[in-house]
Amino acid sequence: MVLAPFLRWGSFLSIVVAVSIAFALSAQQEPLSFFTSNSPNSSKNAATYCYKGVRTHDHDNPSAQCFSVVDGTFSRVWGDAALDHSASPPCDQEKVLDGYVIPGLWDGHAHLMAWGEFLHSVDLFGAENLTEARSRIKSYLTKNPEAGKKDFWLRGTGWDQDKYGRMPTAKDLEEEPALKGLYIMLDRIDGHCIWVSRPVLDLLPKNLTDIPGGEIIRDPGPGVFCDNAMDPVYNFWPGTNEETKTRLVKDAMKDLNKVGLVGVHDAGTPPGLIKLYNKLADNGDDWTVRVYSMIDCDERNTFCKDNATRIARNDSRLWVQSVKLFVDGALGSWGSAMLEPYSDLKNKTGSLIVNSTVMTNLTKSWAEAGFQVNVHAIGDRANRETIDAFVAGLIHVCPEATPDNYEALRICQVKHRFRIEHAQIVHPDDQARMAKIGIIPSVQPTHPTDDMRYALDRLGPERTETEAYRMRSYINIAPLLGSDFPVEPPNPFHGIYAAVTRKNPGTGKGFNGSSEGWHKEEALTFDEAMWGFTGATAYGAFLDGRAGLIKEKAFADWVVLDKPIEHMDIEDLRTLEVKETWVAGKKVYSRDK
Repeated sequence: MVLAPFLRWGSFLSIVVAVSIAFALSAQQEPLSFFTSNSPNSSKNAATYCYKGVRTHDHDNPSAQCFSVVDGTFSRVWGDAALDHSASPPCDQEKVLDGYVIPGLWDGHAHLMAWGEFLHSVDLFGAENLTEARSRIKSYLTKNPEAGKKDFWLRGTGWDQDKYGRMPTAKDLEEEPALKGLYIMLDRIDGHCIWVSRPVLDLLPKNLTDIPGGEIIRDPGPGVFCDNAMDPVYNFWPGTNEETKTRLVKDAMKDLNKVGLVGVHDAGTPPGLIKLYNKLADNGDDWTVRVYSMIDCDERNTFCKDNATRIARNDSRLWVQSVKLFVDGALGSWGSAMLEPYSDLKNKTGSLIVNSTVMTNLTKSWAEAGFQVNVHAIGDRANRETIDAFVAGLIHVCPEATPDNYEALRICQVKHRFRIEHAQIVHPDDQARMAKIGIIPSVQPTHPTDDMRYALDRLGPERTETEAYRMRSYINIAPLLGSDFPVEPPNPFHGIYAAVTRKNPGTGKGFNGSSEGWHKEEALTFDEAMWGFTGATAYGAFLDGRAGLIKEKAFADWVVLDKPIEHMDIEDLRTLEVKETWVAGKKVYSRDK
């Protein structure tokens, strides 16, 4: 498949029109935009760049050859539709730089610090059995002999009980002589369960009982804790000091720049880490990824207003104006809250981390305080209760809105931009409500291409066909896209590939090795997928017209590729390598030849 040129809008035009209307409405409703607008001088200290081709994502001027940068923003763009014929071309043909430009890409849902931790921990992703998992842990320990002490636990992520045939246990770690007696805590592939060693278990109360909104796994033995039940374990984890956290953030940003990421929606940042981010952002040489942080209170799912400082730096490196709440767990660990029992565990419907009353009250309180509310919801029950809470919250902050007045709800939603993080399994009735209100779906295209190996077993055919892993069904709301790294790799081109093909970018295959995409009817077009990592992520962060496009007064963030992306075969996205990444007019990554 060859990707369609951006100029061929097709059905994508309806999204642009819809978003344009939303922008107009947001202007009328004084949206929650806190960045400081610069007014770049197009002639003073301007640096001009010309490339073989520039894809702008500006629907009035979709392609260009040259642009100028002043003070970290685009001051002028020379494009086909806006070319000033009275002026000489800004660059001679021989001075055109080698490469093809696209706007800098954003990940709409990710975990920045967790990626830094992942780069310095045990990688268990893809381990096919417990023997391989233990082997990887031992290999890591050989290179990091200081890990596993009481004040420095051995950490890792990526285990999956579906591959092992059962849940792992503390005994599975203790049986390996090299791991016996070590403090080990390993995250499940989705981050919603942890697997710990016997020394960690011994720190916990002997009579620890089940915790609402969580599960302590006891069969085939102790060692795994899920969702809210992870909290007692985390209370004993020594964590990391500021020096280590600083190194992890810097390493994460450098790694993300390699794949063309210039911005991240950090989906759950504790107040203490936000303070560190704000401190580190003072150094622009090290801070090479713009961060839109969602506050995650130290006590999850609370109203921590006293620790919720709104931040909108003048240098546009960090924003804090949203909160992250959690309704349920993950599908893979049977933790997502379902309206009906799981197809492969008839006695389970998952678990709600908080009840509907608490979620509604939290939504009202945070919205009234001026924060965007972003809620993790996987199961169809969790999504229904989240939408109910959003409706109540919108009515609370917009008196003209009523449960049946969808026009008023939508206008209010444009101002507050509530988001459902994942929106993974949504009943058709609730999909319709999302569309009417304009609730933003924040989805991860690589999730279905990984989860397809067990999703049908968990959900059964009817729910899989009508509810699960929607993208095309959300298109009129222009879903914003991300990866949820480190749950999935951060490469946005893999996300674009998965969105267009509904195939796994690692294998190039669909369900059970098929050459066909899994539920291809939910695929996006290439232009829609690109918009999901640019314009849609900008809208979801109140950065309309500032991020995700190459246009005057927008952030001067761009990515250089070897070939024009719209002319590449779709399969080439699986192995695409970025040539250069630029943030605020500064080159932050350059690939070695």
